[in-house]
Formats: sequence, C-alpha cells, structure tokens
Amino acid sequence: MTEPTALRKISDLLPTLKTKYDLLGQKFEKNFGHRPEFFARAPGRVNLIGEHIDYCGYSVLPMAIEHDIIIAASANSEQNLIITNYEEKYNDYKSKVNQFEINQDKPNWFDYFLSGFKGILEKFNLEHSIGLNVCVWGCVPKSAGLSSSSALVVCSALVTLYANKLELSKSDLAETCAAAERYVGTQGGGMDQAISCLGQAGCAKLIDFNPLRVNNVDLPAGAQFVIANSCVEANKAATNHFNTRVAECRIAAQILAKSQGLDWRKIKKPFDFQKASNSSFKELIEITQSVLHEQPYSIEEVCRILETTQQELILNSLNQNTANLKEFQLYKRVMHVFCEAQRVYDFRDACKLESCTAFEVMGKLMNQSHESCKDLYDCSCPELDELTKICRESGAYGSRLTGAGWGGCTVSLIPNDKLESFLDSIKERYYEKNDRLKNLFIESAFPTKPSDGISIVLS
Repeated sequence: MTEPTALRKISDLLPTLKTKYDLLGQKFEKNFGHRPEFFARAPGRVNLIGEHIDYCGYSVLPMAIEHDIIIAASANSEQNLIITNYEEKYNDYKSKVNQFEINQDKPNWFDYFLSGFKGILEKFNLEHSIGLNVCVWGCVPKSAGLSSSSALVVCSALVTLYANKLELSKSDLAETCAAAERYVGTQGGGMDQAISCLGQAGCAKLIDFNPLRVNNVDLPAGAQFVIANSCVEANKAATNHFNTRVAECRIAAQILAKSQGLDWRKIKKPFDFQKASNSSFKELIEITQSVLHEQPYSIEEVCRILETTQQELILNSLNQNTANLKEFQLYKRVMHVFCEAQRVYDFRDACKLESCTAFEVMGKLMNQSHESCKDLYDCSCPELDELTKICRESGAYGSRLTGAGWGGCTVSLIPNDKLESFLDSIKERYYEKNDRLKNLFIESAFPTKPSDGISIVLS
C-alpha cells in the first residue's frame, strides 16, 4: 500500500499483545478448523477537542488510543462471507460475498463489518470479494464515544483490502471508510476513520478535511489524558440526534449564506459558508448573531427565508434520516460550531507553550468545549455533566465529554503526580454510587496515550 500499513509478526509483539492475538487465533481455529492467515488491527480514538465539527468541514484534534478492534481472517473458496465474534453473546453472520444486506434502520454489530466490506468493493468497482472467514475481537468500549463502530468499519475494510491483494493509501482508506459508514445511517465527517488509519504513537493529530490533511501535535510533558466512562450508552446510529445536528448545521449555513447574497444551494456545511464569504471566526459569530434568532425554526419559516418548497428543502438540505423533521435549532448549533472550530486552533497553539501555562490554557479550552456541547449543542447528559464536574474537582486542569455525546466518555487532562489521587476520587464520588458502576470502574476509567494507527499482523 501507499503510506504502507505496518506489517508485523505475532512473534515480534510484546508478550501481553502476543497473548491477545494467540487467544483470538485459537477462537478462530475453533470456529473454522484452521489458523487465521493474518490479523488486522484498527484503534479507537479519543477526541481531545473539536466536537461535532468534522462533518461541518472543520479541523479536529484527536489521538488514537491503545484500545482497538482486531480481526483474524482467512480466505475461503466457497465465496462465503462468515463473520464471527470472539464473544459468544454476539450473533454470527453468513452470506455469499455478493448477496449481503446492511440494516440501516437498526444496525447489528456485523453491519459495521459489512459497511467496511462494501466500501472497498465499491471503491474498486468489484462485483464481489474473495470468500472470507473472520473472527472479530474488540476492547474499545461500545457506545462510549471512543469510536468502536468506526474502528470496526476501518478494520473490516483493511481485512478486505489485504485479503484481495488491493492497495490504497491510508488517507484514501480513511475517506473510503468515512463514506462507507453512511451505509449504517451515520452522516459523520471523517475524523474517526482518519485517526484510526493515520494515528501515530507519541503525538495527537490535527486533522483537516477537503482535502484530508494530517499534522502532528506534540503534547506537553508532565500531564496525561484520562478517559472516564459515564456508563450511559450512546449509540449514534440507533438514534436520530446525530443526523439531526448535521441537518441543522447545514440549514443554518444555508440561511447565513442567503443573508449575504450567496447561492445557498451550493452550501452543504458551515465551512462552505465561511469559505464563500471569506469570513474570520469573529465575523462568522457576528453574522450569526445578527441573522439568526435563538428560538427554534419551523420548517415553514426555513422555507420562507430560503424562498423554497419543503420538497426542494428535503432534496437540498435533508436526507432519508431527517426528511421528517419539522423544527430546527439553528442559532445554538452553528454558534457551537464556529466557537469550537476556533478552540481547536487555540488548543494546538497552547500545546507549544511552556508546560504549566499550556496545561492551564488547554484545560480552560476543554471546559469551554464541554459547556458549549451542553448548552449550545445539547449533546451532553446529566451523568456526563456530573462526571466532568467531579473530574475538575478531583484535580483535572480540564474535563469534557468526548465523542458524539448523549452518554459515553469524558476526557480529562491530569497532572502526572495526581493520577492516583484523581482515580481514587472519581471512583469514590462517581463509580461507588451503586453496584453496577462499582463493578464497571476498572474497565471504565484509565489513562491513555497516543497509539499507532492500523496494522496487519501476520499469523
């Protein structure tokens, strides 16, 4: 592949990782009667700042994490696609490689594999893949805002590429997977797939879009990021909250464009409006404040402002997941987007400061980001608000929700010398509230560091 995907041998892995691959290989052999030919790995991610703005066209600042999806795979000669899971609680899936269907309304776990699989077939205009036997194992917490679903899509696409002896750059693979995830109904922007493919140990990444560009961001020494799961599951493909926000941001940008004498039909996201109007973030905020009102807009009001029909609005601004929406919250959504986009660049610049100053500025920006997600984007929940508050009071410079929200995880910036006391404090104040949370603490709160992106491991 261009930008070659790392090739490793199991024998070269650290003992703890080797054990994991050996266990997955044994499960694969139990399922299929032979050892896998290779393994593919795709990591999850934590977004440090820049929430809900990748699909608006703006830069984000995530890092890949050690938690990952691993798939053991081999070819079969029967043109079968057989998808199994290391964990018995997940159903198997079997079809012919050219006779599969993806459930967009209520996606099952294997539909994410099918999305990555289909993405590669369509990218290369293939009628079908070779037959595949696969066994999936993931340690990215599910529905936690750490991109378990995107990691599975990426890992599936990587398996399909390697098994069919196809080549694709990491950047092209990321963009292919971002498009492929829409097969399960998620209108994302590409951050999750990009960092899973292009992650690098030791640094976070500033990811720009249109075209996809990735730059290293070195994090200051002396502090680390800690993930803490609220243990409220948030499945963005199973609800319409996520896709509604995409539509609201698009319509807001289109109304702003029309107010400035621009062709609103050419505007698909807020970044398009910024580019067409040649406005700074400060100017965008001023235009928003003068043009949009804070109350929700009815579909009739939107059509009246844009001088269009509901039918044309559905064609230009909505999709099959959002065609039935009748009310749109525009001011708050686009205000979050413009302010959050500026915070990403401020965060990047803060990483270049001396450590003590850097941590104070980074923490303040993380706190502002969470408040914006809560008050303007309405994507937090009481448990996330409580947990971020506890994290700050337990010694964090800053704490915010990470991922789509409506549940899932927080990420906090912690001084290295306060890690133990921080974990003790959030355990006592949040996780020991009831037996369910108490039993989940060990897997729910952990420090993390930047990890490498995708790789192939040879059996």
